[in-house]
Amino acid sequence: MEHRLATIGIIGGGQLGKMMAQAAGRMGHRVVVLDPTPDCPAAQVSEAQIVAAYNDHAALAELGRRVDRVTYEFENVDAATIKATLPREKMPQWTRALELTQDRVTEKQTVNAAGLDTVEWRDVETLPDLLSAIDALGYPAVLKTRRFGYDGHGQQVLHSAADLPAVRELVAAAPCILEALSPFEYEASIMVARNPRGQVVTMPPSRNEHRNGILHTSTVSSRFDAEVAAAMRRGAEKLADVLELVGVMGIEFFVEKDRLLINEIAPRPHNSGHYSIEACDFSQYDLHVRGILDLPLPPRVHLLRPAVMVNVLGQHLAGTEELKETKFAWHFHDYGKTEVKENRKMGHITILTDDTDATLAEIAATGLWD
Repeated sequence: MEHRLATIGIIGGGQLGKMMAQAAGRMGHRVVVLDPTPDCPAAQVSEAQIVAAYNDHAALAELGRRVDRVTYEFENVDAATIKATLPREKMPQWTRALELTQDRVTEKQTVNAAGLDTVEWRDVETLPDLLSAIDALGYPAVLKTRRFGYDGHGQQVLHSAADLPAVRELVAAAPCILEALSPFEYEASIMVARNPRGQVVTMPPSRNEHRNGILHTSTVSSRFDAEVAAAMRRGAEKLADVLELVGVMGIEFFVEKDRLLINEIAPRPHNSGHYSIEACDFSQYDLHVRGILDLPLPPRVHLLRPAVMVNVLGQHLAGTEELKETKFAWHFHDYGKTEVKENRKMGHITILTDDTDATLAEIAATGLWD
């Protein structure tokens, strides 16, 4: 029987690419990374790196020649360059999910067309558009750029007309979307994987806490509301088919008292799925690699033990080095980034636990994330 191992090309060399490459390596596959930063995190655990911009046609063509399959680790890569450069058989994900989710308006339209709920929203391209959108949605609302927003960047909450002068430059600089502010009880997310043959599997959902627009903790346990989890799974499976997903996709939800709203979609591994490396029998990265190589997906992903994942930002990095001296049951992940910045994701910690509330209290008691 043929022992078929592949070489995988990853566009983007950040922490998601690094963990993707580590999963591929455990399966015996090789990885080549394309990223403009020499010795980027993914390159540190890969066979080779092509140092070039993501929209460099020659570099992308070289990547295609050197690998069996190409994937991407974040959604702000250039879809037009991919379509102009790579043959579709090299990139089974292709660009449909990428293009639809790169723009918050087309993302919302896709979700709504699939019969799934979002907050009310309006397209905003000019200041008059914004005023009209506020008349329709009211305050409070959140104004976001349609493209290239992440971790709270490119967005502003509007509480009253007094906040309008502060967003004039945002509206003038780029097309935006105005979204009604959800009175959610909590935020949650789920990872879904699909392969080209149409097999779909979801992962255990997480309950998330954000601070300043950046994910702080993800908590996964068997106590997650079963009805909400089932609705999240149904929505995720439907979107996976609608988007013709290949690989893994993260979907963030607002859980309100009487309804479930889809907030954002990420057609690649997601921060809130990091817990799966230690806590599940298949990690999100395992599923992504299997998906893009069209390998069979498991019928179910099992949560082996409840877990809490906490992000390590630049301002937390020194403190986590001290925690390593005493927190022997904590799983520390350092992304290997050389430049430390405030609010930049530098790593994460996953803690397996039988009492997630006690673990959240233990995290808080360190004072590091205050």
